[in-house]
Amino acid sequence: MARLLGNDQTSLMSSRVLGLVRASHPEPAAAVTTVAGLLAWGVGHRPSGIVSVVLAVLASQLAVGWTNDALDAERDATVGRTDKPVAAGAVGRRTTAWAATVAAVACPLLALTTNPTAAFWLTVALVSALLYDWPLKATALSVLPYAVSFGALPAFVVLALPGQPTPPVWLLAAAACLGAGAHFANVLPDLADDARTGVRGLPHRLGAAGSRAAAAGLLLAATAALVLGPPGPPSAIGLAAVGTAAVVPPLSWYAGRSAVRAGRRPVAAFRAVMLVALIDVVLLVASGRVV
Repeated sequence: MARLLGNDQTSLMSSRVLGLVRASHPEPAAAVTTVAGLLAWGVGHRPSGIVSVVLAVLASQLAVGWTNDALDAERDATVGRTDKPVAAGAVGRRTTAWAATVAAVACPLLALTTNPTAAFWLTVALVSALLYDWPLKATALSVLPYAVSFGALPAFVVLALPGQPTPPVWLLAAAACLGAGAHFANVLPDLADDARTGVRGLPHRLGAAGSRAAAAGLLLAATAALVLGPPGPPSAIGLAAVGTAAVVPPLSWYAGRSAVRAGRRPVAAFRAVMLVALIDVVLLVASGRVV
């Protein structure tokens, strides 16, 4: 009997852990953390610096993801989002909120292992992202936290270097455009559900067609800034990346329509943003023209 009870408790704990992982928005969290780690390596951080950057950024992503699912639990349940662990009952709302709090506190503490200036900018990114979760998500300013948070991320990575070099403006502008584009792409699958629950951010006001155009334009602008911003002529690889950024969004929308016809949730547009972001940071690292 004791063994059976122990097995039940272990199974319950494993289920909660899995629920927390799923509630953290693991795909974007992994993508943003990977991009930050690659950028840290590309700008010349030592291994210990890369670890500090990765852990601090991961904590920020966990805090934002868990906060989002804890706050949206009732809305997600209303529209039948069984893929959301909190709404589906796989993990408790209070548990998720406590996990978000721990991650939010850990983020600046981990960032302080670099230097206070860098930690300040990652904290700005975190606070901005949390303000999206509430209350800016349902307002015309919904894109602002994405632009600010993504723009502050490379500022943290560069300022975390010894000597705290000034991040180039073109890098911050590219990251802000990428973040804003991610917002429009991320909201596309949820437009109808959000309308049912009273959420009217900027993408909802522009509509599906306007949001697709905004996402495509911002992704292209981000890639162009990374290719044309650094000193010197753009490389052939850089120009190819610009072409890729122009082609990937329309292909993702076609894939999204196919997913809808098959009865699946159309997430291809947001995955396209993550793909473009990874291509951009690899291009940037390979060029060696950041700082």
